[in-house]
Amino acid sequence: MNLDLSGKTALVCGSTQGLGYASAAELALLGCNVVLMARNEEKLKEVVQTLSRNAKQHHQYLVADFNDTVVVKKVIDAFVREHTVHILINNTGGPAGGPALTATAEAFLQAFNNHLINNHHLVQAVVPGMKAAGFGRIVNIISTSVKVPIPGLGVSNTTRGAVASWAKTLATELAPFGITVNNVLPGFTQTSRADYVIQKKATDTGSTAAAVLEELVAEIPAGRIGQPGEFGAAVAFLCSPAAAYITGINLPVDGGRLGCL
Repeated sequence: MNLDLSGKTALVCGSTQGLGYASAAELALLGCNVVLMARNEEKLKEVVQTLSRNAKQHHQYLVADFNDTVVVKKVIDAFVREHTVHILINNTGGPAGGPALTATAEAFLQAFNNHLINNHHLVQAVVPGMKAAGFGRIVNIISTSVKVPIPGLGVSNTTRGAVASWAKTLATELAPFGITVNNVLPGFTQTSRADYVIQKKATDTGSTAAAVLEELVAEIPAGRIGQPGEFGAAVAFLCSPAAAYITGINLPVDGGRLGCL
């Protein structure tokens, strides 16, 4: 099986922690030159040094706040004038929780900008280089909510669904150029986002975080929550040469929790 990504450059968004960092770390292990993208430059400086590298690998970072679509576009446009990005990992922190019915229009607009619009700007910037290279991988880290909406995450459910449909459309458009587009759907994984969801549910229900976690684990056939590295491995595989014929899919990495195909 060919998993070698030597000589390829991967741009990984939201990559100073959690699932983004786990994906970046696995891609580095496969030989990628990794470009981290996040808003905290001090954290980026620290994290880029932790990535595995050999003598031929060069890792770097870009600073951009996904709350500002203009800045994201400016940063990526400047980068691709000098570099080819072969792999793009779209990943952004989820919106605040709450019912869809009581969410403000502004909350929906901000979430669409943070996720769909930023993703779109990034894809438009990197695809010309991918086409010229005859190789491209676009992976969107979204949520199992695209298959089964998660109660209490109304804005997130709506936005993630839009990203999934956008990605499926792009997969069809880009397949003839050797570019794949896939979505990876994390289940409950040991990240700060999962901690937030658990704590919010505990607060809303008058329970404890430990009790909520126990209830969640009981719903997972694997009998535990996932580890970030397990998720990152799935992302890295989809970016490898071995996954060239896999495109347009939603891949859950959830320990079997989803009750649908």
